[in-house]
Amino acid sequence: MNIIPLTFAHVDEAAQYLRSRLEPVPDVAIVLGSGLGSFAESLGQADSLPYETIPYWPASRIVGHAGTLVAGTTRGRRVLALSGRVHYYEGHDLGTVTFAVRVLGRLGVKVLLLTNAAGGINQKFGEGALMVIDDHINFLGVNPLIGPNDDRFGPRFPDMSETYSKRLRALADESARANSLQIEHGVYIAVSGPSYETPAEIRAFRGLGADAVGMSTVPEAIVARHMGIEVLGISCISNMAAGILPQPITAEEVIATTGRVRGQFIALLEGVLERL
Repeated sequence: MNIIPLTFAHVDEAAQYLRSRLEPVPDVAIVLGSGLGSFAESLGQADSLPYETIPYWPASRIVGHAGTLVAGTTRGRRVLALSGRVHYYEGHDLGTVTFAVRVLGRLGVKVLLLTNAAGGINQKFGEGALMVIDDHINFLGVNPLIGPNDDRFGPRFPDMSETYSKRLRALADESARANSLQIEHGVYIAVSGPSYETPAEIRAFRGLGADAVGMSTVPEAIVARHMGIEVLGISCISNMAAGILPQPITAEEVIATTGRVRGQFIALLEGVLERL
């Protein structure tokens, strides 16, 4: 297991490194999920840093995750885009999984957009649908805040009654209307992976009220809220979950679907950013 001790000193060193190379540092950041890195490629006046060059920052090694931090401009706003993330299923502890979010918080990021590719549980959704996350269910069996609390990051018992900002969700709706995009709203359930879920698990998750399932995002959202960062979550429904369609689920399907909705995804994000 690749464990980076989550200390304030590690986070601060990485933040200082980035601050020295990215001044002025944007106060908005976006984490781009599987196959969604095209948004980073669309940014103008871009400066890129491979994750491997940032102190203590974990390298992204999953297909569809470029592993690059990009500072660039879109619709007149400068943003940080994280093209790829690391996952719990890779053997990382959750301190490592959420290290990037901790650094963003220390950099002064106030708004964080978390994106992912997810399996559709709600049978009203189609492949390629874009779902605004209204709430989540943490089914990982672990929480990134377990262990000693450093009050410099946030309180021991942070409130999660509005993990995903109502204000930002409303901006996503405005962006969708302005760009003639149909978007969905729903509950995202996080599982550890890396195996895809069984049909029985999907039936159980539907009973719990979940609309989409994935292997990321929730630990990042928890840590972001711990640090007082406002969060918006958007899932690309890249496949229908197990048992809904009479076919197996493959990683290739996920990448193909996210590539197909590239234009809609970028338009939705740009519309949110220009309304902040």
